[in-house]
Amino acid sequence: MSAVVAPLVATDPFAPSGSAPAAVLWRQKLLTLVIVIGPALALVPVVALLWGHAVTLTDIVMGLVLYVITGFGVTVGFHRLFTHRSFKSARLLKIALAFLGSMAVEGSVTSWVATHRRHHMYSDGAGDPHSPHRYGDRGINLLRGLAFSHVGWLFVSDASSAERYAPDMLRDSDLRRIGKLFPVLALLSLAVPFAIGYSLAGTWVGALSALVWAGAVRMALLHHVTWSVNSICHVFGRRPLESKDRSTNVWVLSVLSFGESWHNIHHAHPSWARHGALRGMVDPSARLIRVFERLGWARMVRWPERAAVATPLPSA
Repeated sequence: MSAVVAPLVATDPFAPSGSAPAAVLWRQKLLTLVIVIGPALALVPVVALLWGHAVTLTDIVMGLVLYVITGFGVTVGFHRLFTHRSFKSARLLKIALAFLGSMAVEGSVTSWVATHRRHHMYSDGAGDPHSPHRYGDRGINLLRGLAFSHVGWLFVSDASSAERYAPDMLRDSDLRRIGKLFPVLALLSLAVPFAIGYSLAGTWVGALSALVWAGAVRMALLHHVTWSVNSICHVFGRRPLESKDRSTNVWVLSVLSFGESWHNIHHAHPSWARHGALRGMVDPSARLIRVFERLGWARMVRWPERAAVATPLPSA
């Protein structure tokens, strides 16, 4: 979304290409491949097994609930709290958001933050880990760039150094422990719908159906929404505010991304807790932060400055 899916195994981005052990690079690529295409492949046996049976309402509701809570874990937690420090949170809220964001299976909290900070530092320039403009701005080169920024960059052994981009995350003992638990939390994200499906249906078919629809499909949808902010929101859409890159606002993604697709405003003012800062912009993540603020769980929230959005540039 402004969010990104971080490569799941970190390597040193400043080392010469190919300097990492070959076995490490292959494990990284294999794990990333499983995360990227695994949910789609999981549909094949389930369709065969459940042919003629519709997905249950329980699967849909469970999938929506998990999509929302893990999605907010990324947008409110990984992105606005940990990456940009848009607000300060109570310790329990910080831990909860880190847990839920990790269950979105977009990489550990530390690697996610490091990647996104690097993206902002070099946005659409040399050093940006996933700019769609890396090959050019027209024709086939732009299509290649869109494919790379959407998913191809995940297979490049160029993960962002946490020591350089996220030293504060490494100093936080809570987040450091949660980062180490990422593999467990990734499995939990699938185990929860499987267990609930089995307990409600009492059959392995019901458990498998829940695993796929509320687990794999839900996860895949959230991943592609995230990746769409990396790709689509740097090529198509409007640019009402001036920024140093080519970030855009794409309204059609605003609900699914919980307000992350107001990407031009975010890049113009990265620390703002509300990305949908102009009238009529839907930003569920900002609304949730407001709730946390009223409950006393969030403080020192960096809300948009009226003067900065009072006279936006003409829409492109």
